[in-house]
Amino acid sequence: MAPLKFCANISWLFTDLPDFSQRIYAAASAGFQAVEAAWLYESDLQELQRAREATGVEVVLINTPPGDVKTGDLGLGAVPGREAEFRQGLDLALKYAKALDCKRIHLMAGRVPMGSHRPTVAKEMEAIFVQNLNYAADILSKEGITGLIEPINTRITDPRYFLDSPHQAAEILEKVGKSNIKLQMDVFHWQIMDGNLTQNIHKYFPIIGHVQVAQVPGRNEPDSNGELNYSYLFNTLENYNYQGYIGCEYKPLGSTKEGLGWIRDYWIHSK
Repeated sequence: MAPLKFCANISWLFTDLPDFSQRIYAAASAGFQAVEAAWLYESDLQELQRAREATGVEVVLINTPPGDVKTGDLGLGAVPGREAEFRQGLDLALKYAKALDCKRIHLMAGRVPMGSHRPTVAKEMEAIFVQNLNYAADILSKEGITGLIEPINTRITDPRYFLDSPHQAAEILEKVGKSNIKLQMDVFHWQIMDGNLTQNIHKYFPIIGHVQVAQVPGRNEPDSNGELNYSYLFNTLENYNYQGYIGCEYKPLGSTKEGLGWIRDYWIHSK
């Protein structure tokens, strides 16, 4: 079995450094060969390119722009009436992905509009999401890029997020039916919404295109106190011969470097 590959989520790690390009250097210094990030769009693209090239670090995942955060947006993929803005955001994400040689883009679904009742708008939002994902699939396939959709839990993190379970995501992916649109498994969100991780990994492994990890419920390092046994989960992914990256998307309890003992142990034991 090949050892798992980890990437530092520089939207969550090394946040003592204000600039994302600096965080790329810090991730490389800490031993990471890859990074991912949510939104890099306020960073200078040439600086990011220089950092990537100087360190040899691979950029493996970015998100589509969130929309207008000040008015409560968190992605636009399933939001009624925002299709044109979704396409504009996809163009921007594609510009950054191509410049950074990034092969995965998280196509964010977005939130149920304020004042709307989830069951009332669910069918409309799903139809818009499927339409936008089909559009994105065609655009991304020309660049050899995979689009990802990620369920985000509505119990703790974001009560209004539209896409909240792996089951809902799998149904949407089946309706889209494009091989370059896959499922992003954030273990933190899956555990909170559904648990049953062993069976869900088994059921959905063929459509998983990326994995992210954090302990539950604190969303801290995988080896921090919590309800998840990451030794078991990592072994499970090894047994399935998972070839992609695992994003470290967690809140360090102290400094990022001080909290990396778990990954150093894994790297040592996997040699």
